[in-house]
Amino acid sequence: MNRKLLFATVVSALGSFLFGFDTAVISGTTRFITAFFSLTDTTLGVTVSVALWGTMLGAIIVGRPGDIWGRRAVLMVCGVAYLVSALGCALAGSWGALLAFRFLGGIAIGASSVMAPMYIAEISPARLRGRLVAVAQLNIVIGILAAFFSNYLLVGAGPDNWRWMFGVMAIPSAAFFALLFIVPDSARWLVRVGRPAEAGAVLASVGAPDVETEIREIVNSLGEERGAVPLLQRKYRFAIWCALLLPVFGILSGINVIMYYAPMIFERAGASTDAAMLQAVVVGITNLVFTVAAMFLIDRIGRRPLLMIGAAGMCLSMAGAAVPYFDEHLLGGGALVACVVAFVAFFAFSVGAVIWVFLSEIFPNAVRAKGQALATFADWGVNAVVGLLFPVALTAFGGGAVFLFFSLLEIPFFFFVLRMMPETKGKSLEELERIVLQR
Repeated sequence: MNRKLLFATVVSALGSFLFGFDTAVISGTTRFITAFFSLTDTTLGVTVSVALWGTMLGAIIVGRPGDIWGRRAVLMVCGVAYLVSALGCALAGSWGALLAFRFLGGIAIGASSVMAPMYIAEISPARLRGRLVAVAQLNIVIGILAAFFSNYLLVGAGPDNWRWMFGVMAIPSAAFFALLFIVPDSARWLVRVGRPAEAGAVLASVGAPDVETEIREIVNSLGEERGAVPLLQRKYRFAIWCALLLPVFGILSGINVIMYYAPMIFERAGASTDAAMLQAVVVGITNLVFTVAAMFLIDRIGRRPLLMIGAAGMCLSMAGAAVPYFDEHLLGGGALVACVVAFVAFFAFSVGAVIWVFLSEIFPNAVRAKGQALATFADWGVNAVVGLLFPVALTAFGGGAVFLFFSLLEIPFFFFVLRMMPETKGKSLEELERIVLQR
């Protein structure tokens, strides 16, 4: 693999690392910020979900700036926002300040969750695109694991341990911002803004086999469309439906309930604080291992087979996680942890590895930024509602009912993949555009 292509992929995917870290770091702080700010179930839900409302804003507003200033420039702004958010949360003196800086971090998550995989998709050859875009997802899960492990190490850091948990993210945020100065802009964005010579140089530097043909295909796919191309057109309807349903079903699997509240779930099942933090690390390791496994298979067996395997496995494992809540003799044992770990494994092997790849592929060049922004907005909207309501639902209905609800939602997800979702493996973005527009 071309070294410049790999380097650009890894650097841009650091935005996804920060996305994962910021998403999961809250899980280790919930116990301590609840005591420090005297939070209730409702205000804890607000504290967790406020970043998710920020992601909705970041995702929906990033498309136009990404088309005007470029993917790389927007990722630089995200790096600054991550840095300010980390330091602000660490130094927050009031609940309102914590919410404000969490919201800013959420905006950065929403924007980078659109831009990082889009940038990678637009610099990658078709034969490697699935694997390289999956690097973004790999960095998300590495970020999640790093947050879980960091929380575990810092739990004994005294009464201000939660400040250190938030603040440590400032280090990779600064590194992300600095490294973006030495990677190229997206070739497809350069063509879009009328700089084909620079685009050709970028494609040559990342090892494109036929630069002239690729430039010609990009130009043809963009055609006369420049700037404000409406997304909400009939010809894009199929792409929009696919791009909305996949992330919504992914969130309604319950994955982010585990990521945001794993230590709390394990503590309520009888684990000590230290044990719950360590069990969360196990969840993070599982997430990483099965994401790596999926990366080796996504361009070999395709996106749809992974998703169907995952939907079936998530249905069974989430149902298994519900059982201990209905049988108190099982709750204090390892059954709940085992089922949660199995669920995370199936998610990482399927939706976790596929979602950002698929969203970066399904939309035509002219509306890719806007389409991915819309899909990510829907993803984070559902995520915010789930994150807000889970503490209240867990108290009101019990873990058994909540986990069973998530399990049943995997059934329509399986049939969506089976009946509707197209296979995108091995096809160029321009070829996929022709396929989507014919549906």
